[in-house]
Amino acid sequence: MQRSAIKAWFVVHKWTSLVCTLFLLLLCLTGLPLVFGHEIAHLTGADPEVPAAPADATLRDLDAQVATALQHFPGNVPLFVGWDPDAPLMYVNTGARTDTPAPQMQTVLLNTISGEQVPAPQFNEGVMYFLYRLHTDLFLGLPGLLFMGAMGLLFVVAIISGLVLYGPFMRKQRFGTLRTGRSRRLAWLDLHNVIGIVTLGWALVVGLTGAINTLAKPLEQAWQTQQLGEFAAQYAGQPKPTQLASLQAAVATARAAEPEMRPAFVSFPGTGYSGDHHFGVFMQGNSPLTERLYRPVLIDATTGALTAQPQLPTYMTVLLLSQPLHFGDYGKLPLKILWALLDLLTIAVLVSGLYLWFKRGNTATRVAEIERAQTQEVA
Repeated sequence: MQRSAIKAWFVVHKWTSLVCTLFLLLLCLTGLPLVFGHEIAHLTGADPEVPAAPADATLRDLDAQVATALQHFPGNVPLFVGWDPDAPLMYVNTGARTDTPAPQMQTVLLNTISGEQVPAPQFNEGVMYFLYRLHTDLFLGLPGLLFMGAMGLLFVVAIISGLVLYGPFMRKQRFGTLRTGRSRRLAWLDLHNVIGIVTLGWALVVGLTGAINTLAKPLEQAWQTQQLGEFAAQYAGQPKPTQLASLQAAVATARAAEPEMRPAFVSFPGTGYSGDHHFGVFMQGNSPLTERLYRPVLIDATTGALTAQPQLPTYMTVLLLSQPLHFGDYGKLPLKILWALLDLLTIAVLVSGLYLWFKRGNTATRVAEIERAQTQEVA
């Protein structure tokens, strides 16, 4: 590689790494417990154990369930209803108004058979929620989300530029070479490079999916404006419904429309997910892959009639598939353990990178060092 090209790639790697490293450390440290979020919730009681439902069990009426939830928060309105796919549990999110933001929602967890409330902390409280907000948006909302997404993209550029610089050196040395007999800084550089190569694929996947996930809110808003806006336009000028049709009937209609799928959650009118005049019954598949993909079924909130079954656009499908991949949710506990180990190795890469920066020489010295490493023959 020409000296000018080495210098250019070195400058790119140096500054992209330097800008994003502290934020990447924050993401790695907060992301580690989030990988095991389900297991931690189970151990702390935030995810209560409920015996599996008998196959012939009769589920409690959904309208009665919503009424039970509202008794716990008088004056609130229902916003979302959802189901646990592995237990006879459902949640009812409520709020003071239909556009209540998630951090201000109040949730009731109910047994789908008995209708009894199941004690559980609010989803938007506690240490894990604090770590989640710190990980995703630094408690800054959309600006924080986009900023963290930018840090993720800088991380990807840092990985690619590091690979370009380390690639020629790899052709001259055995994999895993650590030159410990010379200077401490050179040994740290080799350790930084070796661990970086080991975690390369994982870091690219997590960095890219993390950046994609930060676009969730803008992408959802685009989908709501474009696709759901077409159906909402048909109701332009009509007053918002004051008396809603049966939720139980709406879900039954959605089940009949998508018999190969199961309901994941329902959005009430006015929440933004289904317009002001519809229930949005979001159906999901039954396999490990298709359960991540949703198919909305719009039910008229006044008459209970089926209105539409819009297909999710490609960008929403990419978003939905990237979200569980970011936290290793596809492979249950074994994949989560692998994700955690790679997360720890990435922390080592970031810490070693900071050490190298503090022990840095000038750019000309570093470029000469890279040139020597690339021309050094195997002993």
